[in-house]
Amino acid sequence: MIGVSVGNFSAMAKILFLEDDSLVADNAVLSLGADGHTIEWVTEGKEALFRLRTYKYDVAILDWMVSDISGVEVCQEYRKQGGQIPILMLTGKREVSERVQGLDSGADDYLTKPFSLSELCARVRALLRRPPAQEPDTVVAGDVVLDLAHHCATKNGHTLELWPKELALLTFLMRHKGVVFGVNDLLERLWSSESDSSIDAVRQTVTRLRKKIDDPDGRSILVNVRGLGYKLVDTPE
Repeated sequence: MIGVSVGNFSAMAKILFLEDDSLVADNAVLSLGADGHTIEWVTEGKEALFRLRTYKYDVAILDWMVSDISGVEVCQEYRKQGGQIPILMLTGKREVSERVQGLDSGADDYLTKPFSLSELCARVRALLRRPPAQEPDTVVAGDVVLDLAHHCATKNGHTLELWPKELALLTFLMRHKGVVFGVNDLLERLWSSESDSSIDAVRQTVTRLRKKIDDPDGRSILVNVRGLGYKLVDTPE
């Protein structure tokens, strides 16, 4: 499910909030927004994991029990892939062993339901006071360098003239080097809310992007895995 975003221009932090109880979410979003934060609220674990992999947040708040994959699984997978932002786990579980499981999954803090909104906001403020993790400014694959901070790319030192969707595709695949994504996977992640959503749109974007990043001999870091989809690799094939 695509979430909603609230907040104001001077927001202190960008927060991803996974919670499938709309009443809990509504109250928490209002309180965190009143503290000056921008909150993106989603109700499904898979959507939360996708957003954590793709976009930049300052804090994530994950409900343990949601309908598809749990907040603990989201946290574990995100940490396995090198994600470092602070994570606050929300749950109705009260046993010590369960709290330990939540923390061992990679969460930085733990808040048991029902909780006070003032405590939630205080826990978030405490997490934000921690020194931020260092994130790379660039990602490199072959002769292509992606500048994450300035949203641009170069090949052999020359700026690539990329359309927004081409840049979005390159950014997504470079953030997930070596992972094969089917056409439908890319369609769902990068074209989900647009009028030009189609399998052909994905394939045409891949073709245009390859023309701009392929080596003169036809080798490419954007590889077509027959029958499966596409992946991005470090060494052109």
